[in-house]
Amino acid sequence: MNDEPTGKTLPNEQPATDWERLRHMSDADIRAAVSGDPDIIPTDKDFWRNATVVLPQRKPTITIRLDADVLAWLKDQGKGYQTRINAILRSYMKAQNDRASSVTTREPSE
Repeated sequence: MNDEPTGKTLPNEQPATDWERLRHMSDADIRAAVSGDPDIIPTDKDFWRNATVVLPQRKPTITIRLDADVLAWLKDQGKGYQTRINAILRSYMKAQNDRASSVTTREPSE
């Protein structure tokens, strides 16, 4: 394992985890810290008995043509523009499905 930190941090951002201290802790020290943490809820075999592994659906890779100003706007909104495109399209899809189901469930007018 490479001991070099990965990922980027913002200037003046202090990491939330003291990785150096953690690297020097023994397994016993870590177990003691976990067992003393009031936010930890212990689990046992009964807790996991009906657990199932749910893998996320694979997202296919596609090519999409967007107007340059639309893409620039999406990118200007911050990190994750592809996720945002997916969320916008999903919202539109849901609205269309909701609209279609409300049309088919209306009572016929006399």
